[in-house]
Amino acid sequence: MDNHRITRRLLLTGSLGLLAGCSSTWQGVSFPSLYGGTPGVDRRYRKRHVRYDGNEPAGTILVDTSQRYLYSIESGGWAMRYGIGVGEEGLTLKGRAVVGRKAEWPTWTPTASMIRRKPELAQYAGGVTGGPHNPLGASALYLYRNGQDTKFRLHGTNAPWTIGQAVSNGCIRLTNEDIVDLYARTPIGTSVLII
Repeated sequence: MDNHRITRRLLLTGSLGLLAGCSSTWQGVSFPSLYGGTPGVDRRYRKRHVRYDGNEPAGTILVDTSQRYLYSIESGGWAMRYGIGVGEEGLTLKGRAVVGRKAEWPTWTPTASMIRRKPELAQYAGGVTGGPHNPLGASALYLYRNGQDTKFRLHGTNAPWTIGQAVSNGCIRLTNEDIVDLYARTPIGTSVLII
């Protein structure tokens, strides 16, 4: 009887191991699944449904740059929490904005200020087409103020090990799997508060 239980446990463990090797597909491109965790991402930054007792209404996105979490606030005192990578010191947008545009596998073009800080980015001034090689990852939510593009984004990343760190040129990055989830639940016009 004990051997039978061990075999069932081993079978269950083996099945979970196979799931960890699965991948998700977004617009025909595969990336690692969170069943076993995105490789290189600290467990504390994995997507999680959490209690929310703040003042922002349901439907708002709250970005806490110091804690490295983004909250998609839901009704009833709940939120979906995602781990994020943030901008280097002094490079992050603060305050309120709205999602003014959304794109799947967006083209990335470095801004003039990015090229001034990192001249090696000039080689990409013509833009980098969407795909797994692109720094914006699987999708992007474009942040606007007063009808104008702020040039800041909530986007995926082809460097998931940077989640939880301050390494970007100011944008907020999520794993590709997390940005796909956030993209699906976020309509254009969604209010965003970055603290």
